[in-house]
Formats: sequence, C-alpha cells, structure tokens
Amino acid sequence: MFVSYLLGKSDGCPKNPEWAAEITGIAAAEISELARRMAGKKTLITVSHSLQRAEHGEQPVWMGLVLAAMLGTIGVPGAGYGYSLGTMGNIGKRAPVVPVPSLPQGRNAVSTYIPVARIADMLLNPGTEYDFNGQRLTYPDIRLIYWAGGNPFHHHQDLNRLHKAFSRPDTIIVHDPYWTATVLHADIVFPSTVTLERDDISGSSEDSYLSPMHHVIEPYAQARDDYEIFAEIADRLGLRREYTEGLTSAEWIRKLYDQLRTQLAAKGYTAPPFEEFWSAGELELPTHDGFAEWLQRFREEPSSAPLKTPSEKIEICSETIAGFNYADCGGHPKWMEPIEWLGSSLTDRFPLQLIANQPAGRLHSQLDFAAYSMETKVDGREIMRIHPAEASKRDIRDGDLVKVFNERGGFLAVARLTTDQHPGVVQVPTGAWYDPVDLRGEPEGLCVHGNVNTVTRNIGTSRLAQGCTGQLCLVQVERFRGHPPRGRGYGPPVLDMDYAP
Repeated sequence: MFVSYLLGKSDGCPKNPEWAAEITGIAAAEISELARRMAGKKTLITVSHSLQRAEHGEQPVWMGLVLAAMLGTIGVPGAGYGYSLGTMGNIGKRAPVVPVPSLPQGRNAVSTYIPVARIADMLLNPGTEYDFNGQRLTYPDIRLIYWAGGNPFHHHQDLNRLHKAFSRPDTIIVHDPYWTATVLHADIVFPSTVTLERDDISGSSEDSYLSPMHHVIEPYAQARDDYEIFAEIADRLGLRREYTEGLTSAEWIRKLYDQLRTQLAAKGYTAPPFEEFWSAGELELPTHDGFAEWLQRFREEPSSAPLKTPSEKIEICSETIAGFNYADCGGHPKWMEPIEWLGSSLTDRFPLQLIANQPAGRLHSQLDFAAYSMETKVDGREIMRIHPAEASKRDIRDGDLVKVFNERGGFLAVARLTTDQHPGVVQVPTGAWYDPVDLRGEPEGLCVHGNVNTVTRNIGTSRLAQGCTGQLCLVQVERFRGHPPRGRGYGPPVLDMDYAP
C-alpha cells in the first residue's frame, strides 16, 4: 500500500524529487543528492516536536520513521530514528531498578477525558461528539475548572476564542505564582510557591540520580506550595487527616526517601540515611542492565524483542489506523495539504506564512517579564522577522511597529528586516503573555505583547491525535499607525473594592 503511494500507482503522482521540489521550494537536484548521501553512510533521521505541531502533524513524524526503516539503520548505534532527541534528557538512559518515590494518588474516579488541545471545543460545545484515536467521544458539560500547573492562555490556539470559552464555566480556580492571563480569568486564585521557595526531591522514571532540592528563599507573602493548599482545602472539607496522613510536606519528603531505601535494600542495594542524602547533594541509583539496547536486540532477532505495536514490528502501514477510516490520517504516512499554507487560495487575503518558533530568551512563556526574556524584545514587544522584499511591499522599515493579523485576531510586534528570512514567511517566537487591548476597528482586541496564539488556528492535528497546531498559519502584516497602545503589563488586576458578594 505504501509502495503503491510512493511510486504513484495509487494516485498517478510519483513522489519523486521533482514532486517534492514543488512543495518544499528545495531544488530537485539537492533532494536527490541528499537521498544519495543518506543511503551512502550511517544516517540518523531525527525529527523535532515542532513538526507535529501543525495540521496533519502525525504525517512527518511517521514518515521520518519510515525513511529510517527504508535506510535500514534502525537499531544501529549512532543511526536510525530519533524523536525530539535531547528534549527530555532521557535518550540512552537506563531506568532505575526501583521506581522514584512519589506521593500516593489513588485512582481517579472520573474516567472522562479530552485531549488537552480540545479544551475550547469542549467548553463551547458540551454534548457534541468528536473522534479521537479510534474512539467516538462526547464533550462533557464542564461548570468548574481547577487548573494547578500550566497556562492554557499560552499553549492553546485562537486565544480570543479560548477567552470566550473561559466565560462559560461558573467557577475557575487556579494555582500560580504569577499574574498570567490564565490567572486573570480565574474567580479564585491560590498564590503558590516557586521552586526556589520549597523543599522537594528531584528525579524521574528514566533518571539514575535522585537529588535534594533545598529552598533558597522563604515563600513570598502568603504563597504556599501546592501540597499545603490542598491540605487546607481538605481541612475545610473535614478530610485533612485522610489527605495528609498526618504528615507535613517535609515529613513526606523524608518518608518517601525512606521508602526508596527499603525498596533498594530488598534488592540488595544500600542508600545513605536521609540526613546524609539531604546534605550530600545527590544519590546515584542502580539501573537495569541493557535497557537502552532494546532496538539493537530487535534488529538482531525481532521475535525475541517484539515492539509494542499490534504486529510487534515497525509499522509502515497500520491496519489499526486504516480501520479508523479517517480522511485526515490514513493507514500510512503521506503528504496531506494543510488548509493554511502558501499553496492555499487563502493567500489572497493572508499572503504570509507565520512560523511560531520557540523563544530564545525563555522556556515557552515562563518568566516572560524577566530581564533575560526582555532582552530579546523591543519596548516589551516580540520581534517579527521579515524579508526586506516583503517589508518593502508594505512600506515597513526595520524597527517599525507592525500589526500581524488574520480573521481570528491580531497582535503587535516590531519588524526586523533580514535576508535570512524566506520571502513569503514571517517568524515570531511564541510565549509573549496574552494582553489584549480593545481598539476601534479591532473587534477581537489586539495583543500588545505579541502573542502569536491570537492568530493561530484551533484545530486538531487530525482525528487520530487531536494535538495542537500552533506552529503555522497564514497572516497579513501592516505598519501600525497611530499611538502605540499599552496593556496592563504583568501585574495584578485592578480590584473593585466596593464589590460585595
């Protein structure tokens, strides 16, 4: 089935270098030369998170695996296939022989769930059915949101639509140390501590080190760590003892470490007492032998090291996915034209492809107000990179304030002209805090900080994964005329002190 598609037997269109050149803008000769180089030496095919954060985002990730399989290097050290190498820092690591300690959580009595990227759809369309990974599910009617950790007004798309969706629940409760846009939508805010204000233990299921985390400053004002917040809520419900088991957060840290010592001793390993661990700085944990070589074993003898797929093999074609009969994700990877790209008729209105890349001065939207992040901005706004030819068409000069917009919304940015940017494409980093200002002629408001998710499209990657698609969309850019508006900044909201509930 895949070979028929590749050779063009199924659709009359061979997927040759000339075909790829039309889509990518890369010369067919360069594509051919790259193919010969890959086949002629040990090659690692690696793809990043960004590839799947677009419409039909499953396809390039799956096709990358297929390419590595065709090269025959999967399971070869230094070659094969890698997904987002280095992102989690767990590549090639062996798992500890005992699990890293964690608080007991019990079993969640609620089995209903949604893919996180569908939250706006859920809030706006309760009772509506949708497809996800072979299942037909129904959006629940959510009347209360409790958000502890995370910031949907950063990572979600079409934020003006999300703003409307967040007006539907009766109550929104948020834990956060900062006045993010999500916090500003909340009815109840619990000020929580930052990492430097709390004691903890650091470790993971694929980390061979356990590290103590000492607080270096006292909690600001009345901020509390999440455990203490939940303990106080449990107390008001008459369940403090059941929740805390009579232990403080410091006592839980000690108890969890002692549990780890007991588990290690049962396997013949020793660990120092808690006091020694807490002052030493880290504990190296024993790990499983051979854990990292599972693909090598699969290559040598597939039947003795089966993969966790229905066929126990690498699946270039998936009967399972084909059986879902999804028009937007078939049984094998292929090129699928997105709705918003430079080959679309939508370019008549919005002729520029926006690439929303990860920022250089922060992680996602974290600490956007801090000095290091601010050094990457101009006057508190994000920089938009644009080719001089595109800027000239719009009478835009380097350093001008510009409006980036489409039918979903818009934001302000500062133009940076560079020939490193491809014509027809503009680039703005993600992560600016959502700060819309109502202006005449701007029905959705205009984000003064430069949040790209005011213009990105809220649609799933496909019915298979329903992931976010915030990497790419079509926009128009024009020079902003008039007095530059100012938003609320990063501080708290203005409170109505005369309000009486």
